Amino acid sequence: MAQGNNRKALNKRARKGNKGFPVATIAFYGADNKTATKLVCAIIPYEDVSPEPMRKWFSATDIRKSELILKEVLVFMNENDAQTVSMVDDIIGCPHEEGIDYPEGEHCPHCLYWKGRERFTDSLL
Repeated sequence: MAQGNNRKALNKRARKGNKGFPVATIAFYGADNKTATKLVCAIIPYEDVSPEPMRKWFSATDIRKSELILKEVLVFMNENDAQTVSMVDDIIGCPHEEGIDYPEGEHCPHCLYWKGRERFTDSLL
């Protein structure tokens, strides 16, 4: 995947490893395992607390290639003084939210690729 300056900066921060709190977590979601259309960045201010604040970005094209959105993510992390960045490049599931976009306990009717798949390994259950 080609990288622009913001993608390089984000990858560099993630490669630095654990630098303490606050921790920024970054996750990518998409209707399949090829195109990420949603990015979620959450800030964990210190150990044993829920992530807060959290921000979501959406795109019709692969969000991992959007230098504009990645710049906004970097700004968000800087505004929240993130010391550590935890990020996985893989798409880890459907962009729709269970209990919000579709009923709890069911599969997403819009993203059939993920039906019966383990989201972290992308393997069929």
